[in-house]
Amino acid sequence: MINIIGTYECKADTKGRLMFSSAFKKQLHSVLQEGFIIKRAVFQPCLEIYPMSEWNLMMQKINKLNRFVKKNNDFIRRFTAGVKMVELDSSGRILIPKDLCDFAGIKKQVVLSSAINIIEIWDKVKYEKAIDDASVDFADLVEDVMGNNATDELS
Repeated sequence: MINIIGTYECKADTKGRLMFSSAFKKQLHSVLQEGFIIKRAVFQPCLEIYPMSEWNLMMQKINKLNRFVKKNNDFIRRFTAGVKMVELDSSGRILIPKDLCDFAGIKKQVVLSSAINIIEIWDKVKYEKAIDDASVDFADLVEDVMGNNATDELS
């Protein structure tokens, strides 16, 4: 499993290309040649970039779903909607397809933010709003998500 660290700002050009952070390139050096999958995020108006190895792990999980169950089929269709393969070009840029730029509202100012094993691509204004909105109840969220784990470790 890959652990990616960092949040970086960059600019998208008129064609939807953006320079991949050199820090991310260093962290992902061993998997750069495999390429990436870019897709719509499930819960936020942003995009997600999966290194191919991480995408393959996700697909192994999803492939275990029974496709004769309608909600599973609906999930697969929606989860993979707009999925595209992308690679870094010789200048270290990735091209974000127009439909995905439109989905995430990406125009010029962009934030690339690590989310453990993937990278989120945000319009800068939307990213800052999402962070500000989340800060109000972040302490409660931390307690809800991580609080129970603390007592487990003490046992």
